[in-house]
Amino acid sequence: MILDAKLSPRQLARRRRLLARERFKRARLAERAYARRLSAVAKEVGELIKGMTPKNAPVPVTQIKMALSRYADMLRPWAESVARSLISEVGQRDERAWAELGREVGRSLRSEIRNAPTGQAMQKIMNEQVDLIQSLPRKAAERVHYVVIKGISEGQRADVVAEEVLKTGKVTKSRAMLIARTETTRAASALVEARARFIGSEGYIWRTAGDADVRDEHKKLEGKYIPYDRPPVAGTNGMRYHAGAGPNCRCWQEPVVPDRLH
Repeated sequence: MILDAKLSPRQLARRRRLLARERFKRARLAERAYARRLSAVAKEVGELIKGMTPKNAPVPVTQIKMALSRYADMLRPWAESVARSLISEVGQRDERAWAELGREVGRSLRSEIRNAPTGQAMQKIMNEQVDLIQSLPRKAAERVHYVVIKGISEGQRADVVAEEVLKTGKVTKSRAMLIARTETTRAASALVEARARFIGSEGYIWRTAGDADVRDEHKKLEGKYIPYDRPPVAGTNGMRYHAGAGPNCRCWQEPVVPDRLH
């Protein structure tokens, strides 16, 4: 965050570290709660496939796909509730962070951030989360289909195909964990950007988690000014995204507040 200019550089650095740790602590709580809920979906997917997969007979791929598709459709009301919980937690954390920034910077900023139109950004994030939750059984169905077709084309025994099909539950859980990690920070970044753009901020300072797990590409971005209109190359194969918006990214944005609001 942009902190009070009256503080010394050492005090600023210490304050920033403390704020960052608290910010990540809250983000981890939201992430763990989201991960638990998505893990439950993955477990149900695994149990459903297990209950329909014979050991020494052809896998009933059509029936499994239909069952997973029905499950995905049934998930929607629950998925909307889960997505709302995630957005609520992330939104409250974002509000607290901006409120503190407002106290440090001044009355003008406090007035502007209270009126920031975050509703559209939050609705977009929620819709994306619902789609991702429903995609867990649907992607599982695609995997079952692929495994069975591959097994038939390669002349594999029924028990070999069945064994590979049963791994779909673990694959789905791994994907669920990736979604929880990635989407929590991505949602937080989207809300920070929405408020920052509303107050006229054109960019932010890239901040990392500051530990040994920070990837090399992100270490190079630490402390650099990033315009919102020009996301940097932050991933492999030239992937561009803002802090916190990429796969497994734990970085965060320190928005640069326009001079007129100081």
